[in-house]
Amino acid sequence: MNEFFMQDSPLLKRTNIKMLLAQTPLVSVIIPAYNAERLIDRTLTSVLNQTYRHLEVWVVDDGSRDRTPDIVRQFAERDPRVHLLQQVNGGVAAARNFGIQHAQGEFIAPIDADDLWYPENLAKQVDCAIAGGANVGVVYSWSVYIDEADALLGGVRAFTIAGDVLLTLLCHNFIGNASASLIRRCCLESVGGYNSEFRAQSAQGCEDWDLYLRLAEDYAFGVVPEFLVGYRKLQTSMSQDYTAMAKSYCLVLESAKQRQPQLPDRLVRLSKGNFFMYLAFEADRVSDACNTLVWISRALRSDPITPLIRPSLYRLVLKNIWGAWQGRSVSQRFPNVAASPSPRGEAFGCVVRPKQRLTAWLMVTIGNVFHALVPVLAGFPKC
Repeated sequence: MNEFFMQDSPLLKRTNIKMLLAQTPLVSVIIPAYNAERLIDRTLTSVLNQTYRHLEVWVVDDGSRDRTPDIVRQFAERDPRVHLLQQVNGGVAAARNFGIQHAQGEFIAPIDADDLWYPENLAKQVDCAIAGGANVGVVYSWSVYIDEADALLGGVRAFTIAGDVLLTLLCHNFIGNASASLIRRCCLESVGGYNSEFRAQSAQGCEDWDLYLRLAEDYAFGVVPEFLVGYRKLQTSMSQDYTAMAKSYCLVLESAKQRQPQLPDRLVRLSKGNFFMYLAFEADRVSDACNTLVWISRALRSDPITPLIRPSLYRLVLKNIWGAWQGRSVSQRFPNVAASPSPRGEAFGCVVRPKQRLTAWLMVTIGNVFHALVPVLAGFPKC
């Protein structure tokens, strides 16, 4: 009898695989896609190359006018885990919700149609979620910024903030992007999914932060402190999107204040100041001197203290005043770090330069200090 079970028979292999899958939770990957033909194949390849195999992939074509659905169908023909859904263009939040409605997994893993996962991302996120227990509603990984050719740009997103994160998350979206999170489905359903109403108000851009805030009100967050997500930053101007994102951010903040009326105004001002400084850095990244100065001004009006302790503020002001005065592309005189990308990622992670490791260490340190201090700033006792 023992010899029989030691045999390498196809039946035994299938039985073992079924037993193994029964012991591992299904992860539903949700990919909203709109005119994504240039990059959707790389995103899907990175998802299907995950070392965590028990997953299903729902690509929601949000009314694309290019070859996006055809490319997804080609993947679905080769891998039965891939499924294509199509809807009239309704925005990223509606597309994600549509995919979630069809998903069967215990965990929901959103990823945008131009981002990448390095192969161990899902495996390590699921391990973290299981180890944390049922009260962990969200697990996030660290991100690196990549360009259109998948090369590392130099920027990173690295924090180890975990547990009760509501106040810190209100001040600063430390997760940074929608592609870095794994969400427990029952927790997601309890807070109502993504808010698809922002699009009707011309206020798209902060739907993921809005969801994270609602989840943080009731559930703990976990973190995988490794660079496992490639967040794509394209060198294109987004001045119109800045306005929509700012409007979206203010609506999310107002909604959070309505749900949590005890939140002090100083945290709301701090949050606005942080976000407007983020928009200033984004405008500077694409060498948009005028918008950089506009968002710095709005940051200082919202929070006249915190931005002043950032050394980078003074560099941004001087650099972009000079650029606006010269009336030319600032990047011609002051090239951004993005102009010299670092090497591509390796198979199981990213090769980051010493400067990027130092940046990550500073982010982790400053983030942990801020996370410890924010209840004091809010006037709440630390639980």
